[in-house]
Amino acid sequence: MSNALPESPREVLALSAMRFPDHDALHIPLSACQHYSSQEITLSYRELESAIAQATEIWRQTGVTGRVALMLENRPEFFIQWLALNALGISVIPINHEMPDAEIPYYLEHGEAVAVLTLDSHCARLIGVIDALKLSIPVISPDQVSTLDFGSVPATPVATGGLNCECALLYTSGSTGKPKGCLLNNDYFLQQGIWYQNLGGHIALREGDERLLTPLPLSHMNAMSVSTMAMFMTGGCLIQLDRFHPGTWWQSLRESRATAIHYLGVLPAILLALPEEPLDDFSTQIRFGFGAGVNPAHHERFEKRFGFPLIEAWAMTECGAGGAIIASNEPRHVGHCCFGQPIDAVEWQLVDEQKKPVNKGAPGELRVRARGSDPKKGYFSGYLKNPEATAEAWEDGWLNTGDVVVELEDGNLAFVDRRKNIIRRSGENISALEIEAALGDHPAIKSAVATAVPDEMRGDEVALCVILKPTFEGSLDTARAIQDIALEKLVYFKAPGWILFAEALPVTAANKPKRADIKQYAKTCVTKGDAFDLRAYKTRKKLA
Repeated sequence: MSNALPESPREVLALSAMRFPDHDALHIPLSACQHYSSQEITLSYRELESAIAQATEIWRQTGVTGRVALMLENRPEFFIQWLALNALGISVIPINHEMPDAEIPYYLEHGEAVAVLTLDSHCARLIGVIDALKLSIPVISPDQVSTLDFGSVPATPVATGGLNCECALLYTSGSTGKPKGCLLNNDYFLQQGIWYQNLGGHIALREGDERLLTPLPLSHMNAMSVSTMAMFMTGGCLIQLDRFHPGTWWQSLRESRATAIHYLGVLPAILLALPEEPLDDFSTQIRFGFGAGVNPAHHERFEKRFGFPLIEAWAMTECGAGGAIIASNEPRHVGHCCFGQPIDAVEWQLVDEQKKPVNKGAPGELRVRARGSDPKKGYFSGYLKNPEATAEAWEDGWLNTGDVVVELEDGNLAFVDRRKNIIRRSGENISALEIEAALGDHPAIKSAVATAVPDEMRGDEVALCVILKPTFEGSLDTARAIQDIALEKLVYFKAPGWILFAEALPVTAANKPKRADIKQYAKTCVTKGDAFDLRAYKTRKKLA
């Protein structure tokens, strides 16, 4: 690589490997890898660079073209294989291994995957999924990449394709049913790192010194692009957990020497529920937590008990760093759903349902764009095979977020609600329409509407309001049967945690659900105890 500025995540890693060869680049605590390793895993920048270079050459010899799906969990293999493919200008489709078999085909078919790279433990399962589709997509583990043959082999080992080359296809639950594929180019990832390292305030990264721990999945933009690029761009160490383990969380932080964490709102809620310990104060070790969705009632309590600030942020996959907003400076208005003031590089406005700007202090939908000649700088490149949805998202030249926000007196912004049919549970965006479509043919259901109800632990929980067919009884057994089908068709967190039965639901003159009224109705039913609580059955499946 020349002295030119990096133009891809792969080149970012190579640059840091030259500057910080012996610094830790990636660390997996034993608590997060004991199911596949007898000891903790640490790779220096030199070691990670070498592993990526070797994997790149193996992939180059295959002549790979097209997108490669990755089901590699939160393991070192994900970073090695992703960046090796990125070096060749190949985009990846990260897939959550917790998805049920019924959900996976859509990602492979819609994303036009040419291969699925996974762990040995998932190979048989994925081969079965693909055989049922009658597709000819090879399923291989990292050790089997050399067996692939896509045709002609490129002569140049490194050809990342530049800033505009597609880097990843991330799927996000939209308001219209099936997840949309967000096209993310190399510049999207670079801008995440640039944005993070320039934040300052409570989040002032120290080059070569930070150790950032995250339990979030690499199939999401937060872990794949935000925390990863922040560390790799500044020579810090990314501490990647397999997921959030309350029982070993603080032990992992201590033993990994973490200086910062990433969180979602459910994490502080669970940690606050644990018994208090003499060693709860982390003020001398953890500098900040970066996240979103902390319960306002938990925010101050958490900071006082554990000794470090939780810095609330707002972003979405579509906006990347180009429209991200974070409360990294005071006043943060702790306990008021405040996520800070937009930086100068972000243009923003709050509008009513007719897209007219609202008065200061009045709630309105947040719209953002990058200031300057390129309003889409740092944003997604569009939705794959869906130009209509892309145009709708960018209506009037703004990214229309669907999030209702209010501007406080001092110019800070605070979250109010969501205008779209989206349920935000433990940081996961869940489409109400996707749940309704998955259960639409259930023999007991005449009609059903999914909505969000408040949840002390997870922010929102999925509630399903059901009108039954005449021959079915509104019983616990019926509710469980409906949830069981949801768990077969959808990843566990999308299944309804509450089910309530109704004779009728509010509709418009056009006979469409009055979703705002139904949302309030569901909240009332849950509060009064007129709904079946099935949250305890929403658990991760144990995979081999």
